[in-house]
Amino acid sequence: MSTDPAAAHPPLTRQFHGQTLVDPHAWLRADNWREVMRDPSVLAEDIRAWLESENNEAEAWLAPHAEQRRKLVKEMRGRLKEDDASVPATDGPFAYFTRFRQGGQHPLICRRPAGAIAGETVLLDGDALAHGKAYFQFGDAQQSPDHRLYAWTADEAGSEYYTLRIRDIDAGTDLPDLVAETTGDVLWSADGAHLFYIRRDAEHRPSFVYRHRLGTDPSEDALIYEEPDKGFFVSLGRTQSRRFGLISCGDHDTSEVWLLDLDAPLDAPALVEPRAAGRRYGVEHHPCLDGVESLVIETNADGAEDFKIVATPLATPGRAHWRDLVSHKPGRLLLGTTVLRRHLLRLEREDGLPRLVVRALADGAEHVVAFAEEAYSLGFDPGYGFDKTEIRFTYSSMTTPSEVWDYDVESRARALRKRQEVPSGHDPQRYVTRRLMAPAADGERVPVSLLFARDTPIDGTAPCLLYGYGAYGISIPAGFSTSRLSLVDRGFVFAIAHIRGGTEKGWRWYREGKLAKKTNSFSDFIAAGEHLVAQKIVAPDRIVAHGGSAGGMLMGAVANMRPDLFAGIVAEVPFVDVLNTMLDDTLPLTPPEWPEWGNPIADEEAYATIKSYSPYDNVAAKNYPAIFALAGLTDPRVTYWEPAKWVAKLRETKTDTNPLLLRTNMDAGHGGASGRFDRLEETAMIYAFALAVAGR
Repeated sequence: MSTDPAAAHPPLTRQFHGQTLVDPHAWLRADNWREVMRDPSVLAEDIRAWLESENNEAEAWLAPHAEQRRKLVKEMRGRLKEDDASVPATDGPFAYFTRFRQGGQHPLICRRPAGAIAGETVLLDGDALAHGKAYFQFGDAQQSPDHRLYAWTADEAGSEYYTLRIRDIDAGTDLPDLVAETTGDVLWSADGAHLFYIRRDAEHRPSFVYRHRLGTDPSEDALIYEEPDKGFFVSLGRTQSRRFGLISCGDHDTSEVWLLDLDAPLDAPALVEPRAAGRRYGVEHHPCLDGVESLVIETNADGAEDFKIVATPLATPGRAHWRDLVSHKPGRLLLGTTVLRRHLLRLEREDGLPRLVVRALADGAEHVVAFAEEAYSLGFDPGYGFDKTEIRFTYSSMTTPSEVWDYDVESRARALRKRQEVPSGHDPQRYVTRRLMAPAADGERVPVSLLFARDTPIDGTAPCLLYGYGAYGISIPAGFSTSRLSLVDRGFVFAIAHIRGGTEKGWRWYREGKLAKKTNSFSDFIAAGEHLVAQKIVAPDRIVAHGGSAGGMLMGAVANMRPDLFAGIVAEVPFVDVLNTMLDDTLPLTPPEWPEWGNPIADEEAYATIKSYSPYDNVAAKNYPAIFALAGLTDPRVTYWEPAKWVAKLRETKTDTNPLLLRTNMDAGHGGASGRFDRLEETAMIYAFALAVAGR
């Protein structure tokens, strides 16, 4: 068992709102954490030794399951088409796509002449670029308007600091214009002479938008926007018409958008509508809507909790001029809006299922693209171009591999462009997917998506992996995964609890799982597990709970609340030190997260609420299920010390002898390993743990 050198590191004691807060493992937080994100080698030796000791213990526990892990990796890899490629997306004279080479870990970014099947040019070779690096991940990449240059970004530490480079496509080499430590967003001006990008502040928050002129020293780049609110993050986007770039600023409740005229890149950004607490909006552009150059805006203004779509003249973009195009309908949540010259497209979700709605701008006539399965995942990609009628959508279910379709919004003709291949074979008829509604204690009904093999006995004896997230309004789609079949084929029921904090049942579902109502997320997850047992779908002592990031906080909370319900807990990059993190306004995500959890510095009630459920602060002397926590040393979102402190406290407090494992990836951040096969190794560890503790 790892030794916590408590004698050398006394507890950190502080006062908040007249209360004493003692943190016995604060020493695991590196004082130089900013430098560690850039260079992991500067981590303090005592912290590194402790983390590596935990890694050694985790590997020792997993060692007897090495053969199981090898089998799992072989199975999961066998379901991947190793030389897979995306469907090319046509942009003017070229079609751009990504592909993998057989045995390759990283994608190749390529193009070929539009309409051709030959003539490929490899723009970027991910395998070559990643060679010799412990971590490598592409960020945003974008071709110049004249298709001569390719702006690309990459993170080489897992810390989400991306280096921006510009490739001369014909020469196959990068220009001298290199910009370090960007966020990975990139945007070209219409003339291809300027690039816009974002830098982070000292606390790792994306805050500064710069304009770079090609051929000049990046130190001379012009700062064109600086975010004044430490709680707001900044991102870059572009309207479908390509007329405007978008500087989007916001937190989880409020947003604001500035327009960049890409035809006039030296002009200052123009504000659409000033921010107002609780109001969110996103912007599209149409050059001649009802005879007027207009903005099309998706917003929750005027009490439209599930969002509506409005239009306003470009010349008068403020809210006073907004008029409804698609009115608000409670319970129908708008997920995204795109404008083409003759059509308005919206992705929405109602009754828990997504659908794509196409509206003809000329007469307002609408039609729906939907599917009949009980639970499925649907997304759409408008691709490049504005004056067109063809879009692309993707569809999958928990039994149906992903399909990519091209769809003509006028003729309604659809063409299958790609069906996900499973080289080792996949028969959807061997599997069953279902959607249940679990009753929560307060009368709400929690959707639960299920996947299991048709020959699995549904008699209360099956093991179960129960997954949950429940935060930020993020919904978990009931889509296809080749990896999870390795559990399902071994008799597991795979379940997703669509708990409050997500938006599966509209924005209200999110609102009911945040701030003072955060504990609804935890009780919903417990209710889902109890319902699966009560309905004799799974065994009462064979449920393994799984969640990551904010879902990892869910794991820590339910481990404290109902440890008896679970055979095991898998917590990936878990946000378990909620109170201490929300009290530290120097951390990257703290001010932006206050609208989600509350500000315990300024608000005594928020302090009490967070303290009542924060997993680290509520570890108690009692029996816990087997626990497997995973972390990333350079993670800027959930810092490595959160799971480390949680595990350290569990070790000294819990009363059982069940396995308690912590594995910190010393070469990665929030997303774990960067190579596609390396990620399978991590998944195999998780599944081997689940199989062991659930008795399979």
